Amino acid sequence: KNAVDAMEGSGKIDIAIRPEKTKAIIEISDTGKGIARKNQKAIFNPGFTTKSRGWGLGLTLTKRIIEEYHGGLIYVKKSEIGVGTTFAIELPMAENGSLK
Repeated sequence: KNAVDAMEGSGKIDIAIRPEKTKAIIEISDTGKGIARKNQKAIFNPGFTTKSRGWGLGLTLTKRIIEEYHGGLIYVKKSEIGVGTTFAIELPMAENGSLK
């Protein structure tokens, strides 16, 4: 939803998933307005938002679920103002290759 909002009516969202030895990496890229470097860590803080409407809890909850329930990571891989943003999610894999 954040990616769709950032594109303001037009753009592209790509999702790529790739397995590595001990983790699966999911990358979500959009062609939205991008995130200023100074905000890239703050976006995960409760209540942080750049929108006129909203509670600023979506990415906070997403981070908590990924880290606390799945033992993974979420972070801004890259972002450029006016070009777009890529988020990366890393989830640990069990020895049999399934997600934990």
